[in-house]
Amino acid sequence: MIRVLVADDHRVVRLGLKALLDEALDIELVGAAANGEEACSMATELRPDVILMDLSMPKLDGVEATRAILQDDPGIGIVILTSFSDRDRVLAALDAGAIGYQLKDADTETLLASIRNAAEGHAPLDPRVATEVLASRAAATEGAPQLTAREEEVLELVGTGLLNKQIARELGISESTVKSHLSRVFQTIGVQDRTQAALWVERRKSGQ
Repeated sequence: MIRVLVADDHRVVRLGLKALLDEALDIELVGAAANGEEACSMATELRPDVILMDLSMPKLDGVEATRAILQDDPGIGIVILTSFSDRDRVLAALDAGAIGYQLKDADTETLLASIRNAAEGHAPLDPRVATEVLASRAAATEGAPQLTAREEEVLELVGTGLLNKQIARELGISESTVKSHLSRVFQTIGVQDRTQAALWVERRKSGQ
């Protein structure tokens, strides 16, 4: 069962998401926060697997709440729920550690798939703004993506076909830490899942 926390300052949105998630047999809504501060405290108390995070909230916005939550528990997959007009702020949320983002007008199946992907450590990115956001990220990095030494190790092991549990055992770290590293790797190199990441590794080795 995937445990989900919703953070949005609009009550109608929270109720709508609750109704949607209640229909999924593999997803449990464990809480709903009305602002960023509530999101932080509820994340600490409830330890959800995934958080659906609004960007614009009182007291603490989605970017700062994301950063604070992931400092405490980097294994939580935070998916930003945004509108197309907020696309410029998505990069800030990704830099804060969010695993991906989804537009608020997404259909039910797309949103549920985003939650499931985030729980697996994949990076759900809405295709309607993915190209623009990833292009902005590429321009900001001015060349080759910058990964930490540990992220490079995780990426190389993904390229050999190892699963998260096997990577964790190989590197002597927790599986949740592997997921956290992978979410950052996916964002940095501009891919959505481990298959694309493995292909990226192969292209880099071949000099393409």
